[in-house]
Amino acid sequence: MARLNLKERITELNDRIRESQFVESVLRPGSPFKKGYADSPRNRSYVIMNNVLYHLHPVKVKRHGVKLSYTLCLGGLSFFLFILLTITGIFLMFYYTPTVEQAYADVSALSTNVAFGSLVRNMHRWGAHLMVLSVFLHMSRVFYHGAYKPPREFNWVVGVVLLLLTLLLSFTGYLLPWDQLALWAVTVGTNMAGFVPVVGSQVKFALLGSAEVTANTLLRWYVLHVLFFPFIIVIFMAVHFWRVRKDGGISGPL
Repeated sequence: MARLNLKERITELNDRIRESQFVESVLRPGSPFKKGYADSPRNRSYVIMNNVLYHLHPVKVKRHGVKLSYTLCLGGLSFFLFILLTITGIFLMFYYTPTVEQAYADVSALSTNVAFGSLVRNMHRWGAHLMVLSVFLHMSRVFYHGAYKPPREFNWVVGVVLLLLTLLLSFTGYLLPWDQLALWAVTVGTNMAGFVPVVGSQVKFALLGSAEVTANTLLRWYVLHVLFFPFIIVIFMAVHFWRVRKDGGISGPL
């Protein structure tokens, strides 16, 4: 009897999870992970047409979704800037050593002794500023057009996470030149993080690697900037594009 009650409770909990708002947002109606499909040719073709790996664009695209005046191509511009920053960042990595003794000298030499070094560094710097601006404007456009509403609320949350990751990616790169402006900016930023309730001191120590800005801080922020945050952003971008595709493309105006 007890086992039967436990099984019924598990079944009831499973039904509640499937009917929750979160699952309704992540899994669109008709998803095989939600209710399953009957094995028929019609349903098989439906699965193929809605598979993002086979069809990057929806079967039907709304007319407003291809108008530049509606989207301003801010999402595509943000993605293009991320690709540009990746390419220029890889170039800069060849001439940069994340050590206290070499960091500032490498940045100075990059601007004076390396062919096209100053151009690439400025492209990387201004591209980072433009990416922060374009992502913010993209989120503002989505909010203004009400595209955060169901069934797109899950993708809105993904977009907010991408905005925060973009800001963190930009801020971690701020320390790498290892000049006075970078040192004081990181000092102020980590001191602000230290005032977070409960975990503030642990977060500050994790970011600095010590009680103040040292060589450990430079190495940690270098790893965060060139490896950790780009990897996380790529994952969330893939989820973001997938949700845009599964939600039927660009949302319509209010």
